[in-house]
Amino acid sequence: MYKKTRLDNGLTVVSHYMPKRVSVSLGIWIKVGSRYEQARINGISHFLEHLLFKGTKKRTCEEIKQSIEGIGGSLNAFTSEELTCYLTKIPGKYIGPALDVLADMVFNANLAPGDIELERKVILEEIRMYKDLPGHYVSDLLTKLLWPRQPLGMNIAGEAESVGTINREGLFTYRQRFYQANNIVVVACGALEHQELLKKCQRVVPSLGQSQGNAFLLAQERQTSPQFNCYVKDTEQTHLALGMHALARNHPERFCLGLLHVILGANLSSRLFREVRERRGLAYEIGTSVKFYQDTGAFVVHAGVDNRRVQETLEVILEQLRKIKKNKVGREELKRAKEYYVGQLRLALEETVDHMIWLGENFISLNKFLRAEEIIRRVKRINPDQLKRLAKSILEDNNLSLALIGPLKDKDKQRIKKRLSF
Repeated sequence: MYKKTRLDNGLTVVSHYMPKRVSVSLGIWIKVGSRYEQARINGISHFLEHLLFKGTKKRTCEEIKQSIEGIGGSLNAFTSEELTCYLTKIPGKYIGPALDVLADMVFNANLAPGDIELERKVILEEIRMYKDLPGHYVSDLLTKLLWPRQPLGMNIAGEAESVGTINREGLFTYRQRFYQANNIVVVACGALEHQELLKKCQRVVPSLGQSQGNAFLLAQERQTSPQFNCYVKDTEQTHLALGMHALARNHPERFCLGLLHVILGANLSSRLFREVRERRGLAYEIGTSVKFYQDTGAFVVHAGVDNRRVQETLEVILEQLRKIKKNKVGREELKRAKEYYVGQLRLALEETVDHMIWLGENFISLNKFLRAEEIIRRVKRINPDQLKRLAKSILEDNNLSLALIGPLKDKDKQRIKKRLSF
């Protein structure tokens, strides 16, 4: 069972006791990410995440790491478009010391000038590294096509220009604005008792204020024709990302979209893997992914393709999308997809870290619990007509965007652009 308590200091605490586990996975979640930023401070959420590991009044950077790793645990963090999470996995008996370290990082980080300048260099190298990884960078290009000139289309790590100008005053102001009680949830899963967790939170978390103005600019989607962007680079493969605007995180059809993802590209039995790789040998890597945000989402096909066969691969991909749009999915294929969806969910929720991330992401985004058994019931009720209707609504010409990275010539780009149609 999931338990939730709002403490007198303003903090929300969520827990899930998982029997027969020896570990606890613990996360401090802040409802802020890159889409809360303006272009001039793009990357500040991610910058702040880096700096919280650099030291507090109580602990140096090395002491933070040693405090967790010295008890057999691991320490990490991530920033997304809408969320930031600081997390640790430790043996259950050390939940108190681990929470003390995480809380110290999140609420008491020094943000020392020397650390800021050092970490600025690290992040600038990180940005350069991602631009040198075409399989990653092509996703950034697609995101800019889907949500141009708005925060949701910006790079989570920021751009060199914006990261280069973020200063200490700006970091303090940003933390003060968003790292407040009504914007934070502590989530723990594993070998723990809820009441004990509450006592520990009351001891180590300071009294907090209320976050002001924690809203983001709603996604603007005014696309009226297929969009295309090609970044010419001398690569061994051409990297492809084909995307469509899709569903928001709480949309009633989101589980139906999850089944389309399974059928088209989530595993080795999927249609795209079978057609593109197994039958034609056009790509080594081919698959799909789904992105859910508060007010929008995306369905994405990604592949690494032989430079000489980009157009052929794209036509095969589009043909598979046309088929699922025009023809109902067969009973056996749908049954397999449902079993895969349900099985992957259940397997993930056996592990304390995956369960904590799943629980934290859903609760802080939706302010409610998504229970696995209810999701499974809804997935099992989905029928072929629902899948076809959803595919038709998403797979439209004016909802199509394509990003490519590779050594393409102008004539190749023109041919590809003309073929962007369902």
